[in-house]
Parts: sequence; structure tokens; C-alpha cells
Amino acid sequence: MRILIRDAEILDSISKHHLKRKNILIENGIIIFIGSGIPKADRVIKGKDLKASKGWFDMFAWFGDPGYEFKEDLESGTNAAAHGGFTGVALLPNTKPVIQTKNDVSYLLSGNSRRITEVFVIGSVTENNLGDDFTEMIDLHTAGAIAFSDGLKPIWQTDVMLRSLQYLRKFDGLLINKPEDLRLNMFGVMHEGKTSTGLGMRGMPRLAEEVMIARDLQLLAYTGGKLHFANISTPNALKMIRNGRKNGLRVTCDVAAHQFALDDTRLHDFDTSYKVNPPLREQSDILALIAGLKDGTIDAIVSSHQPQDEECKKLEFDYASFGMTGLQTVLPYMQGISEKIGWETLIEKVTSNPRKILNLEDIPIQKGNKANITIFDPEDTWLFDEKTNMSKSENSPLLGKELKGKIVAVFNNKKHLIVG
Repeated sequence: MRILIRDAEILDSISKHHLKRKNILIENGIIIFIGSGIPKADRVIKGKDLKASKGWFDMFAWFGDPGYEFKEDLESGTNAAAHGGFTGVALLPNTKPVIQTKNDVSYLLSGNSRRITEVFVIGSVTENNLGDDFTEMIDLHTAGAIAFSDGLKPIWQTDVMLRSLQYLRKFDGLLINKPEDLRLNMFGVMHEGKTSTGLGMRGMPRLAEEVMIARDLQLLAYTGGKLHFANISTPNALKMIRNGRKNGLRVTCDVAAHQFALDDTRLHDFDTSYKVNPPLREQSDILALIAGLKDGTIDAIVSSHQPQDEECKKLEFDYASFGMTGLQTVLPYMQGISEKIGWETLIEKVTSNPRKILNLEDIPIQKGNKANITIFDPEDTWLFDEKTNMSKSENSPLLGKELKGKIVAVFNNKKHLIVG
């Protein structure tokens, strides 16, 4: 099938067509034409403000497969990812069993030839994510794991963190850590501040994130290697990472898309959809995160997709699980800050930068190349409801709302999805 994308602005800094409006013709998964002409096609994709970028890549998402398939399985998760514009997604290892053997890696990768959104594997650093004994990380790397992390759990023991950085240097492996001091956050359910005090809720201080980052940066300076901080949320965290780079450390970081749009005042109604970790913080934090995007401190924007079933969310706020779905709402969240940041910068955070951090191939939008492309219209609107939600779970505060910023189509792996 020949599919023509009409009059789309190409956002791809390594393509000669960057920031130009072109027609793009794709046939059998290959870009066969880019130009101003209008070649014949079996299907034409048009829109008022179409933009074409390399396929989006999410480097921090959790599916429940294996073990928690009732929350999200590989089929529903990759379907949600495709509808959210992602052609690749790196999965966290916090499953049952934990992703810690070659067979576990093979299970996740085995269906990639059939998927428009390909799955990539983040292997567990410690056995069963308990933070004690190491997994066979070299074997996992050989089997196809692209990075190593305890995922939703921080690597909390200092000696384990140090030896992990040393161990991964053997093959220049990437260590991903979610910075959180579990003791400082113990029993906390939201950001520690005026809102938590007014609501009488136990708070999660910025300090719980920042002391872990300070520790890890010192360890990185001592050992060398590569370290990525996942889901940063505070100004001081960004300051320390920025200073670490100035001192020559190989450190990168990402921020969850919802952190740019939602603050802790959303919790006044005790809606558990807003209960996430790290917690929604204050407007001052949001402004600092936006500044971190502008100056390049923040390398990537992630979905932080964490589906939860009703039994985990329809509870008293204290007892509800953390997490919200995010794969289909990254674009609307980015739309909200696009006037301050600009699409050229935002798209780098979900395309080239994640691939560079993970040492993955970055295919430019050029004639003759494989089509790994996301088409979106930042001005179009759509209703996010039970019909359009592709996840098995419904724990999103945006569910039932009309959203601005629509994914129009994705192309990858000789497959395509055109969103109705």
C-alpha cells in the first residue's frame, strides 16, 4: 500500500528536510518520496497542521506482563503506545517474575516482528528487585537488555549502587535509577507542602529525591560509568544534575509528561488518579522543570505509564496505589507547554534523545530509509474516553475529557496505524 502524507512539517534535526513542509510517500515500510509533488497513493493523510517526526520512544513505562496482565498486557500496552505516537517503548522490570533472566528478556522481545510498537527491555539490577543480590547483567545484556534498573524501586543500598556502576562499566552499560529515599517518603501520599498540610495528608518531601541524587552523583564521580535519573521532579534535583555534567559526569535524566501540567492542588478532591510517585508538586517546581527543558538539563520526556486496576485505585486515598496511565496523553501534556518550549525541542525529548541515551539506532526521515515515523496534529482535538482508551486500565485524570493534540498515524516495522 502506498500512503501519502500531505503537507506535513518535518521535525527531525538530522534530516535535510528539518522544519520544512513536505509531502511524504511511504510504500511497504519504506520512504520512497519526499518533496512538493503529489504522487499517486492508495491512501492520503491530510490535516490542518500536520507534523511528522521520527517515531516516538518512551524510556520509562510499566506493563503488567508477565504476572499482572489484568492491569496491562503486551498487546494492550503496545496498542496504547501506538495510539499515543510511540513506535518504541522500554519496559521496566517490575513484573512477576521480575525480568532477570535471558528467558524473561526473550519472552518480551519475541513478538516484536509483529508489533508496530516495538518492546525494549530494561533488565533488573538486583534479584526480584529487592536491592540485595545482583542479577546476571552481562547475560541479560547479551540477551538484548538495553539498560538496567530496579524500575519503580530505587537502588537504595549505597554499596549496591556503587558496585552496579562498576559492574556495568565492563560493557558501557546504562544504569537507570528512580531517586527516592524510601525512609523519608515512608507513609507519604502526596507532595509535602501547604496543600498537604491543609488536607491533613502525610507528605513526601523534595528532600527524599534530592538526597538520593546527591548520593548517586558522588558515587558516579567515584566509579565512572553512565547514570540516568528517572522521573525527576524538583528544582534542586535539576541543579545537581546540571552541576554534575559541568564536572564531566555522564549523567542524564527524564521527567514524566504529567509533571509539566499538574500540581498538588489537584488533590483537594482526593481523586486517586492524581496519586503518583514522585508526587505532583507545586507551581514553582513546574516552572523549574520547564526551564530545565529549555536549557537542556532534562534530556527526555516519558509517559511514566503505570496502569492500575479499580481494586487498587477505588480506595481511600491513603490506601490507593500510586500511578497513572500515560502513554496516550503525552502529546496533550506537551501541547500545554508548547508555546513556552516549541515543538522542535519537545520532539527531540521523545525521539532522538531517548535513543541516544539508550544507544539505539536513530533513523532520519529521508528518502530510501525505513519509515519509523509519528504523524501528529498539535491543534486537533479528540475525546479520551472508554472507546479511545486502549489501555486495560482507566487510572488517568484525563479520562472523559476533550484533549488538544492528536496522534494521526504511526509507521514502523513495515506496519502502520491511522488513528480515526
